[in-house]
Amino acid sequence: MSISEIKKNAETKMGQSISAFSSGLTKIRTGRASPALLDSVQVDYYGSLVPIGQVANVSLLDARTISVQPWEKGISAKIEKAIRDSDLGLNPSSMGELIRVPMPPMSEERRKELTKVVRSEGENAKVAVRNLRRDANESIKKLVKEKLASEDDQKRAETDIQKFTDKHISDIDKLILSKEQEIMAV
Repeated sequence: MSISEIKKNAETKMGQSISAFSSGLTKIRTGRASPALLDSVQVDYYGSLVPIGQVANVSLLDARTISVQPWEKGISAKIEKAIRDSDLGLNPSSMGELIRVPMPPMSEERRKELTKVVRSEGENAKVAVRNLRRDANESIKKLVKEKLASEDDQKRAETDIQKFTDKHISDIDKLILSKEQEIMAV
């Protein structure tokens, strides 16, 4: 593997870490309703667990209410149970064929707990990016040791990898800050 391949691979994996962190943030509840909040809910559909989006239409009724419209009549109770049993703290209610999922207002204490969760997840993402930097640097050192690259190439590559790392960590910080502001907004 060449130095350019190592750098490209490291940058790609760092981008994937940020994507995973970003998608993880959508599961953290804020005061507003969002259909993405129910993406992690699995429904028992004829003996197999499937995401709620595969058995129902999930949309917003208003800023604080998610509506779930099942595609089959008999599955409403299972969807309701799956939402209630999830760790999201939501209490759905049926209105005929439509399931309403109101978002309860969050207390100040709960908001502060959620900001701690966001910071913790952000720190985990930063650690993942730093581990990728370390792995890339070790791969480059092996190339130098095997005389496949010069020490000057190693220094330049490590500088480039550090720039990728700094950029990705600042992106993570921006995501953390925006999610914290979203959570703390009343």
